[in-house]
Amino acid sequence: MIELEGVPELIDPVMVAAFEGWNDAGDAASGAVAHLDREWKGEVFAALDAEDYYDFQVNRPTVFLEHGVRKITWPTTRLSVVRIGGAKPRDLVLVRGIEPSMRWRSFCNELLGFAHELGVEMVVILGALLGDTPHTRPVPVSGVTSDPDLARTMDLEETKYEGPTGIVGVLQEACTHAGVPAVSLWAAVPHYVSQPPNPKATLALLNRLEDLIDVRIPLGELPEDARAWQLGVDQLAAEDSEVAEYVQTLEEARDTADLPEASGDAIAREFERYLRRRDPSSGDGPGDGSYLRDTSGGPRAPKRKPDPSPEEPPAAPPEDEPGDDSPEA
Repeated sequence: MIELEGVPELIDPVMVAAFEGWNDAGDAASGAVAHLDREWKGEVFAALDAEDYYDFQVNRPTVFLEHGVRKITWPTTRLSVVRIGGAKPRDLVLVRGIEPSMRWRSFCNELLGFAHELGVEMVVILGALLGDTPHTRPVPVSGVTSDPDLARTMDLEETKYEGPTGIVGVLQEACTHAGVPAVSLWAAVPHYVSQPPNPKATLALLNRLEDLIDVRIPLGELPEDARAWQLGVDQLAAEDSEVAEYVQTLEEARDTADLPEASGDAIAREFERYLRRRDPSSGDGPGDGSYLRDTSGGPRAPKRKPDPSPEEPPAAPPEDEPGDDSPEA
């Protein structure tokens, strides 16, 4: 049983997770959760035991000095909580870590234990994959789910992918078996410029998350970082005629594929999104620094045991293969 002393009863909580590694091209997904944690001043309330899930020869601990004292930071997955202010406050449980080296089913069960204990209503898992997409066009972001009802109500794709998977796909399938609504958001990162960071892909994921959970996310300097990133890639591409020609080919293919989307409905949706982000009444206040407090005597969310995670891993996209921009389960 997971006991969460010091964490109050949450308001309409959504868990947002991202993992470094195979599911995180350009560090776009982990960068998005890091941005949320930084902008809303998240406070860590739990960390998974690193020895249970990580091979330290693959993900090595790091040594640092603090006031002249040597300390070690172990690779792990940490959970923090933030409260979004405004007229309709709600809470986010942020999960940020590294794709585990072993015991994936136990890893997912432990995360779902926290989700059940905190009364999480939905899990959103962020991912990024390499694809044949030009850096000069908007970043494609696909929202997929294994839940047919959720696909209909939230205008998501019901995944049909079959193939290798990562922890994003395994966690989403575990959520499905545990009866927890789950969505994966995938950003496509140009395979010819895959080095992290990719602030443009991070920004695209945050914009899609904003629409999905109906909150206004403070973007800080991220839009400017995205513009600077694109300008830098433009300059690099201009110096290499073969790269410039290849980018032009991708642009033509993308523009042709996007023609059906240039409809009145699509334009109306984009305009509504623009107005919603400008509306100050939606609220994007930072979390209160004293948010984590002792509420052992106060009301608690009902405790529920998570269902066992699936015995077989689900299908998901090979994010690291150039040219594949199909999202996974």
